[in-house]
Amino acid sequence: MDMIDRINEMEERREKVKLGGGHGRIDAQHDRGKLTARERIDLLLDEGTFVELNPFIEHRGLDIGSAEAPGEGVVTGYGKVDGRLIFVFAQDFTVFGGALGEMHAQKIVKVMDLAAENGAPIVGLNDSGGARIQEGVLSLDGYGHIFYRNSIYSGVIPQISVILGPCAGGAVYSPAITDFVFMVEKTSQMFITGPKVIESVTGAKINSEDLGGARVHSSVSGAAHFTGKTEEEVLVEVRRLIQFLPSNHEEKAKRVEPKTKRPLDERIDELIDIVPVDGTKVYDVRKVIKSIVDDENFMEVQPMFAKNIVVGFGRIEGETVGMIANNPKMMAGGLDIDSSDKCARFIRFCDCFNIPLITFEDVSGFIPGVQQEHGGIIRHGAKILYAYSEATVPKITVILRKAFGGAYVALNSKAIGADLVFAWPNAEIAVMGPEGAATIIFAKEIRESNNPDKTRAAKIAEYRERFANPYVAASNGMVDDVIDPRDTRKSLAQGLEMLRNKKKKLPNKKHGNIPL
Repeated sequence: MDMIDRINEMEERREKVKLGGGHGRIDAQHDRGKLTARERIDLLLDEGTFVELNPFIEHRGLDIGSAEAPGEGVVTGYGKVDGRLIFVFAQDFTVFGGALGEMHAQKIVKVMDLAAENGAPIVGLNDSGGARIQEGVLSLDGYGHIFYRNSIYSGVIPQISVILGPCAGGAVYSPAITDFVFMVEKTSQMFITGPKVIESVTGAKINSEDLGGARVHSSVSGAAHFTGKTEEEVLVEVRRLIQFLPSNHEEKAKRVEPKTKRPLDERIDELIDIVPVDGTKVYDVRKVIKSIVDDENFMEVQPMFAKNIVVGFGRIEGETVGMIANNPKMMAGGLDIDSSDKCARFIRFCDCFNIPLITFEDVSGFIPGVQQEHGGIIRHGAKILYAYSEATVPKITVILRKAFGGAYVALNSKAIGADLVFAWPNAEIAVMGPEGAATIIFAKEIRESNNPDKTRAAKIAEYRERFANPYVAASNGMVDDVIDPRDTRKSLAQGLEMLRNKKKKLPNKKHGNIPL
């Protein structure tokens, strides 16, 4: 056999690997409305940039007889997104249903190690039925090696999981440790135990979609950060997210010049109309964010979960920033258990990857109630305090309207490390709202008055005039400046430029103990 014969043999083997489970299973994958592993990689990466690794790895046989598993049920390698190096693995549902075995895991582990060593993001395209039962504990051990790297590389490189089919058992824990999870509506699910097991153990009947579909995880559990109607739509959004992020913890996100260049002195007149002066009137804070970020390009994270707080990525003068904003349109913008978790985790991600934080504050307080207290609002709310305090990236707060009580302190106040705090002239910064405060402070006068209602109204007005304004806080250094709302973008841009080279180190320690 000469060299050409050997090359031909190599190419035949490679083509067999590329076919995965064969034409029949590929057709079945397409019939489910799903793409193949390789089709997904081609959509994710820049055209022609994918380089495959370890295509010829195979399982050891063990007790699974002579069943072949081309590519071992997972495609791994590297390529580029927007010209930047990205590592990727894509589970192949046409081979053993994407089930993970020992060598399947080894392929994933190798590409994870390469990503960390080269300081590049890793994207996992997950489409797996879980552990390969035939391989027993070797499959479980394989999962363990992946989980370990998800944990150790957390905060080192961005890790993104895309759920593109039914993922059960161990298959969902790796995505849960990663930074962001994408799901496709109606074709992807995540659950620890499937509907049949739940019915056999508890008697409860539920289908896969209602148990762990995209809608459930994006709006109820909070386990998914982004969803899309099709795989193509989701993979476009993965590319968009990567463009906002740096490649690793030692870099800053790439500066991107806005398509529409706005002069820094250009005033945003609509901001005056978006936010009503009356604190009881609602508005959508997303309108504030979009009016400020470059090209109105705001990528919201978890838009359907804990809607009382809005988090996501945008750019100001080309620089990626993480936005956190109370949304008075939901629950008066108050903080509850879910919004605390959502907010704290986003803060910590941005801090990991050198992304400045901007907070738009309009908060009435933490949501009161027996359910919240018994559910652990103290423990969950403390996560926000911890995350902001620990973050060393540039941190700027703009108080749009209300800033009351412990929620004011928690949302990046000067006391917990804000670099700059701006307030609009209508801002009310106080221990509590004027209505509650005046009722408590002047309780005796109101009670003994001939006209309690009139006296109470007068005392509320007096309290609001004296204390519920930004100037008391400004006079004590807790607000750096009271600004014209129309100049908010200018103030933020100037602040970010000033803080660009900020360096702050925390006390030397192994790590803190965040209230989980």
